[in-house]
Amino acid sequence: MLEMISGGFKKAQELLQGKTTIQEKHIEDAVKEIRISLLEADVEFHVVKTFIDRVKEKALGEIVQTRVSHGGKKLKATPEQHFIKICYDELSGLMGPVDTSLNLEARQVSAIMMVGLQGSGKTTTTAKLARYLQKNGKKPMMVAADVYRPAAIDQLKVLGNRLEIPVFSAPGKTPPQICKDAMEAAQFKGCNVVLFDTAGRTIVDDVLMNELEDIKKITGPENILLVVDAMIGQESVNVAQEFDRRLDLSGFILTKLDGDARGGAALSIKEVAKKPIKFLGMGESLDRLEEFRPEGLASRILGYGDIVGLVKDFEEVVDEKKAEEDAEKLLRGDFTFNDFLKQLKVMKKMGSLTDIISKLPLGQFGVPQGMQVDDRELMRVEAVINSMTVYEREHPDSLNDSRINRIASGCGQPKNKVVELMTRFNTMRGLMRSLGSGKKKALGRLGLDPGLAGMIDEQLPKGPKKNLVDLKKRKDMRKAVKKAKKRNR
Repeated sequence: MLEMISGGFKKAQELLQGKTTIQEKHIEDAVKEIRISLLEADVEFHVVKTFIDRVKEKALGEIVQTRVSHGGKKLKATPEQHFIKICYDELSGLMGPVDTSLNLEARQVSAIMMVGLQGSGKTTTTAKLARYLQKNGKKPMMVAADVYRPAAIDQLKVLGNRLEIPVFSAPGKTPPQICKDAMEAAQFKGCNVVLFDTAGRTIVDDVLMNELEDIKKITGPENILLVVDAMIGQESVNVAQEFDRRLDLSGFILTKLDGDARGGAALSIKEVAKKPIKFLGMGESLDRLEEFRPEGLASRILGYGDIVGLVKDFEEVVDEKKAEEDAEKLLRGDFTFNDFLKQLKVMKKMGSLTDIISKLPLGQFGVPQGMQVDDRELMRVEAVINSMTVYEREHPDSLNDSRINRIASGCGQPKNKVVELMTRFNTMRGLMRSLGSGKKKALGRLGLDPGLAGMIDEQLPKGPKKNLVDLKKRKDMRKAVKKAKKRNR
């Protein structure tokens, strides 16, 4: 996602690499690459101009501190890293400030009105948002208010059955009347949030808008969310402005960012429409709705991944106590193919491999942004492990040439694929063992620079109530690591 934008920032970074001092000409060359990539990614022209002007002003007007303090240590920061940090700050500001809140406490049954053009992914996004609310302790009900698109009602009912969320429909009635009846039905069913899946059109026309205005007038929704297809580029800005003028939007949900190399809508829509991006719809899974974090997206654009977003995804699918036990085993080096298989299943729950990899800071190690990974590779690995005996899975070192041949035959994979898996497995096990023993500073070898460290720090929620891991959990984890080190000695 956003490969086109990322490419421009990468070129700018390369132009400044190795420079001990940065002159105005160097800045001009760097921002030229960024300007081209932003325009090619279909970012709105005035947004591009404003962004470039801010970056230039800061880059030319600030004194660069080549030695900075981080974590109680003195680190050396290059002018190039300083420039990237300016870009990171301005990108975050362009898409922020963050506001993912929904007004759900105003009355006994709250209403969320989902609007958008035809084909924007509105029905699927309605189901994703219902699932998000369900996971957060709400009792949602979805309303099939799109009476024009063939099979729209059936699609919503299928999604509702999968999520075990009730779907209200009333054939023969008008959409405003359907939504009004749904509010009464929600009280009867014990639901406290109602989501209206309204009809979309191929163009913004008065017929559509008048109908949506009638729904708003009759039901008084606390939240009106515009679902925007990121692939329509600059047109998304025009659509957002018209919907906001007629309906006074609460915010946006961007869809199909994972399928668009440009993604200009993500950078344009907030700045032009002055309404917050609430969520990102990523992938087909009904669990793949992310709260929008401008810092995370800015970090990904610059090739530094989104470590905090990855941690949040992990926390949603893993059992905390089991994770601590597994971490202790990893640090001791007692890692088996059964453990490896469990980790693969966790990864599959977190989403596609491409999405997971996009959140890792691989751009700093020469790995191209937007690298596509075949999810079938996980299935192949799973097939290899399932072809092993119980003993072989628990004793990886027992695999000799004869066993490897039998495993390859059993899973239908070439012998070299089995050997490759063993090599990767042993490499990972060795790295974990070195981390646990403390004999090698394995993470230090990754070469994470002060810019990346600062970005990760800024993404972490501040304050005791918002910490991803509270103080007690940190102490428990430290104890687990100490125990692992002692055992390893």
